[in-house]
Amino acid sequence: MAVVSDADIYGSSYQRAKHKYSAGERIASFTDLKVGDYVVHESHGVGIYQGVTQMSSDGVKRDYLLIQYAGNDKLYVPTDQFDRVQRFIGAEHAAPKLNRLGGNEWQRQKSKVKAGLKKLAFDLVALYAKRQSQTGYAFSHETPWQREFEDLFPYELTPDQQQSVAQIENDMERPINMDRLLCGDVGYGKTEVALRAAFKAVVEGKQVAILAPTTILVQQHFRTVEKRFAGFPIKCDMLSRFKSPKEQKEILQRLKEGKIDFIVGTHRLLAKDVQFHDLGLLIVDEEHRFGVAHKESIKNLKTKVDVLTLSATPIPRTLHMSMVGIRDMSLLETPPEERLPVKTFVMEYNDGVIRDAI
Repeated sequence: MAVVSDADIYGSSYQRAKHKYSAGERIASFTDLKVGDYVVHESHGVGIYQGVTQMSSDGVKRDYLLIQYAGNDKLYVPTDQFDRVQRFIGAEHAAPKLNRLGGNEWQRQKSKVKAGLKKLAFDLVALYAKRQSQTGYAFSHETPWQREFEDLFPYELTPDQQQSVAQIENDMERPINMDRLLCGDVGYGKTEVALRAAFKAVVEGKQVAILAPTTILVQQHFRTVEKRFAGFPIKCDMLSRFKSPKEQKEILQRLKEGKIDFIVGTHRLLAKDVQFHDLGLLIVDEEHRFGVAHKESIKNLKTKVDVLTLSATPIPRTLHMSMVGIRDMSLLETPPEERLPVKTFVMEYNDGVIRDAI
């Protein structure tokens, strides 16, 4: 005997899978929610997830998400409306304020956020319109020094690196300020691409600044810059909390007088007392790790100079702006030859393991 369905004869059409829950099954089975987690209902605001409960309506049993609100108010959400509930995302170790069912506070909060987003969108559009309308500095085409600098690199560039270098040089040679995102995994060669852009700016008398979120990164970049620019008459320095107040004052004075060509620093470079003699290129490493105030300072700088942003993990807004064409983007998708993969281990502190890794 053969059993044949209508789908075997007429074919089947795609239908979205429907999730079903047994009585008392916690929604954490596929949403990763736990009882006690803070959640947000799009119409009622922030509450505490209390699990899944079963209730009868007109003789039919259904599963509901139970959410507790301020004043011990309870909301039962049918599981087929789960898409209206999301996990709360906020500051760690800080409990959010619960909303009250039937109140207007949540609607006021949403209206305030929408207004803020509209203002942000308007500011971004105005910023990039201003960049397009302003005349920037057009750098010259490749110089003999540029070729000499590139020839000193001991490794062969990947095709992605070559393409990114060409895109950045093309941007810098246009009379419009560059704003390009260079995106690539750790070890894929973003630094070398950025240093070639920096050299192009320095040889034409412009100053270059690398902005990094941590002092450790500043030190790493500075060592790389010193090593890569050795043999060329380029004056480099770094500015971070490791410099004494006296040293910082001297560096700022030399920077203002144009006696420093290349500066690497933390957000200290964004302070009001920092004045450049003739800044031509700003390189920002991992912009998403800077605070709101620092990002505002970076945004203001973007209307005046060429900007190259380096990131392995760009924030969604930055990535979206690149994808829709508001910002230009270069991708490093292929690793350099003989690059070893990154291995990540979670373990207790062990001097021997650290020594072997180093």
